Amino acid sequence: MSRLSNLYLFAYNSLQAFGWSVSLFQVLSGFVVTRSVDGAYASAGELICLLQAAAFIEVLHGALGIVPSGALFPLMQWAGRAHFLFAIVRRISEIQELPAVFITFIAWCLSDVIRYLHYALNCFKCCPPWVTYLRYTTFIVLYPLGVAPGEMWLMFQALPFIKKTDLYADFFSSIPFNYYDFVRVLLLFYPFLWLKLYLHLFKQRRSKLGKRHEKKKN
Repeated sequence: MSRLSNLYLFAYNSLQAFGWSVSLFQVLSGFVVTRSVDGAYASAGELICLLQAAAFIEVLHGALGIVPSGALFPLMQWAGRAHFLFAIVRRISEIQELPAVFITFIAWCLSDVIRYLHYALNCFKCCPPWVTYLRYTTFIVLYPLGVAPGEMWLMFQALPFIKKTDLYADFFSSIPFNYYDFVRVLLLFYPFLWLKLYLHLFKQRRSKLGKRHEKKKN
C-alpha cells in the first residue's frame, strides 16, 4: 500500500507541477507577445481554474492520512484561492485584465511549480537539496506577493462590480447580509488568516531546513 500510495502521489504531484509550469509559460508568453499584463487570465485562466479545482484532492489526502499535513491548512489555502478564483475572477469579466491578476498568477505558478516538484521527488526520496531549499524559502517573497498586491487588491477592486450587479443575490437572499458585505468583512480578516498560514510555513521551514543543517553538521 505504501508503494502504491507513493506512485499515486508521484503521479498527482508531477501532473500538477507540469500543469503549473504550462500555466507559467502561457502567462509569460502572453506578456512577451503583447507587452502587457492585461492578458494573464485569457492566457492561462481556464487551466489555472482546472488545476485549482483538482487541488481539493489534497484536502482529502490530509483528511485520509495519505500525507501527514492534516486537512486544516490545506483546506484554508484551497478555500482562499478557490473563492478568489472561481467566485470573483472567473465570474467578473471586468476585472480579469487588471494587473493584480497577473501578479497573483505569477506568484501562484512559481510557488506551485516548486512545491509540487518537491512533493513529487520526495515520494521516492530523491529530492535535491536545492529544490528543498527553494520550496521552503521562495514562499517568503511569493506568498505576500500573491496575497497583498494580488488577491486582496483585486478583491478590493472588484467591490464596485459586486455591488453594482448584486452578485450572488439569490444565494444570500435568506441571509441578513449580501455578498458585497461578505467580501468587505473577508478583506478585514484576510491578513489574519494569511498570517496564520504564513507563520505555519515558517514553522515548516525551520523543521525541514533545520533537519538538513543538522545532518550536514553530523
